[in-house]
Amino acid sequence: MSLSWPWALAALLVVPLLLAARWWANRRRRRYAVRVSSLALIRAAVPGRTSWRRRIPVILFSAALVFLAIGAARPQASVRVPANATSILLAIDVSRSMCSTDVQPNRITAAQAAAREFIKAEGGETKIGLVTFSGIAAMLVEPTTDQDKLLKAIDGLRTGRGTAIGQAILTSIDAIAETNPAVPPTGVTATEEASPAPSGAPAEYQADTIVVLTDGANTQGVEPVTAAEQASARGLRVYTIGFGTTQPAPMVCTADQISDGSAFGSDGGRFGGGFGGGFGGGRVQQIDEDTLEKVAEITGGEYFRAEDAEQLQDVLTDLPSNFVGQLKKVEISVWFVLLGTLLAVAAVVLSLRWNRSLSVPASVAAKPPAGPAAGADRSP
Repeated sequence: MSLSWPWALAALLVVPLLLAARWWANRRRRRYAVRVSSLALIRAAVPGRTSWRRRIPVILFSAALVFLAIGAARPQASVRVPANATSILLAIDVSRSMCSTDVQPNRITAAQAAAREFIKAEGGETKIGLVTFSGIAAMLVEPTTDQDKLLKAIDGLRTGRGTAIGQAILTSIDAIAETNPAVPPTGVTATEEASPAPSGAPAEYQADTIVVLTDGANTQGVEPVTAAEQASARGLRVYTIGFGTTQPAPMVCTADQISDGSAFGSDGGRFGGGFGGGFGGGRVQQIDEDTLEKVAEITGGEYFRAEDAEQLQDVLTDLPSNFVGQLKKVEISVWFVLLGTLLAVAAVVLSLRWNRSLSVPASVAAKPPAGPAAGADRSP
C-alpha cells in the first residue's frame, strides 16, 4: 500500500494529545463528597461502572482518529486488472530478412502462424492491436476484440526494406494513448508521476502492454532504447522477442509476401517461386539481443529468444501469463474513512450508554434515615 498525501499522517498526533489531555483532566478532577445516610442505598439505586466500560469508548474513538488520518493520506492498493481491461499491441517485424528459410518454410510464415495461435488463444477477451514495421512502422489494426479482423490482417503481411524497431514502439504507444487517457501520446511529455519506480521496487504499470517481435537490428529511425524510455515514462511494459537463428540460409518468399511485387534481385517476378540462390545463399541475419534486452529492462518487460517456429509459438502462447491482469494502484481512502466514522459513532453511543451521570434518585434522597428520629425524646 502507498500513500498519495503522506504528510496528512501528521493528523495522527491528535491521538496522543487527546489521551494526554484526558489523563490530565482525570487527575485534576474534583472529588465531591456525597453525604448519605446509607451507602448501600446508593449502590442499589445507581448501577456500577466497570473500568473496561469506561475505557472502551476511548479506545474506539482513538482508533477512529487513526483510520480517519490514514484515509486523509489517500492510501492506494495494488489490484489485479481484469483481462478485458487490457490492450496488447503486437508489433511484428516484416523486414526482408523475415524471408530467411532458417525457420521453415520461412520466418514470416512461422511468425504468422504463431500470431494466429496467440490471437485465438485470447478468445476475444483481450483487445489486441497489430503494428507492422520494416523501414517504417504502421498501425495495421487498432486494439480490438474482433478476431476475424486480426486474423485477416495477419494473413496479409507483406515484407519491406529496413527495420525500424524504435518507431514501432512509438507507434504502439500512440495506439494505446488513443484508448487509454492515462497514457499521453508520444508528442506529449510524460510527467514524472507516470513513471514507474526504479528496478527492484514495486511499480505502477498500465494494463496495456507492447510485444515486439523482430529478427534483426534497428537500421533507421529513432533508437529502440530512446523509444523504450518513452514507454517507461508512461508505465508501459515492452516485451521483446528475438526470432531466428544465426545460421546462413537462403531467403525465399512467395509473391504475396512481398510488398508491391518487388524482389531482392532485378527479376522481381521470379522471387515468388523458389528463389534461393544468388542474394540469399549465404546471408546471416544477426539479432541485436543486447538492445532488445535493454528495451525490456528499461520498461519492466522481459526478453525472449525463439530459434524456431515451435519456440516462437510457445513464447507467444505463454506471454499473457506475464502481463494480463497486471497490478494497478486504486485509491482505497473511502474504506478507511468509512471504518473511522463507524468507530467514532460506536464510541459516542457506548459512551452515552455506559457513562451516564451518577445522579441519586429523588426517592432515595427523600427517604428518611433508618433508626430513631432526630431529636426524639430518649427519656424513659
